[in-house]
Amino acid sequence: MTVGLIDYGAGNLHSAHNALTKLEVPARLVREPADLEGIDRLILPGVGACVDCVNQLKEQDLWGPLGDWIEADRPYLGICIGYQILFDHSEEFEGADGLGTLAGQVKLFPPSELKVPHMGWNALSLTDRQDPLWAGLPEEPYVYFVHSYYPVPEDLSLVSAWCDYGIRFAAAVRRGNLVATQFHPEKSQAIGLQIIKNFAAGAL
Repeated sequence: MTVGLIDYGAGNLHSAHNALTKLEVPARLVREPADLEGIDRLILPGVGACVDCVNQLKEQDLWGPLGDWIEADRPYLGICIGYQILFDHSEEFEGADGLGTLAGQVKLFPPSELKVPHMGWNALSLTDRQDPLWAGLPEEPYVYFVHSYYPVPEDLSLVSAWCDYGIRFAAAVRRGNLVATQFHPEKSQAIGLQIIKNFAAGAL
């Protein structure tokens, strides 16, 4: 089993690669379409602005192959921006569209007494405890977030975990072999390592 880690020059690549190394999971950096050969599972970690991610993936000729991979229902884990780009549009995109794999929008947190970006540890409310991606996790696992925007899927049946931060938002989704999280498993210590381990081991 070889996991491909998409390197678009601005993702949280180092932490994600370290997590895979710690788990002794064979991993390969994906910087161009040819690098997808021999890959069994694909992870797109992301930080920063959605529009920068979209533009860089297009520049590296990975935008189309990424969409093809997901549409073929091949195993994919999108983290943070790797989650947000799955939707039709984001308030952050500034004219750039997402993949449109999932119907919905990505919105900025509304004004409140809470700080934005949402940064720190929060509990997840899992919608399906039998989902193998959550195997080995406690009832309400705490994970690490860093984000100002959050996806709003049209199909709420895809939501696999919720989180509350002033509002209730979709912290993770699943559709077939596609899983994506707004939180950062690679920064969520033992809980996050377990999630990555489950993904790499075929928990889809």
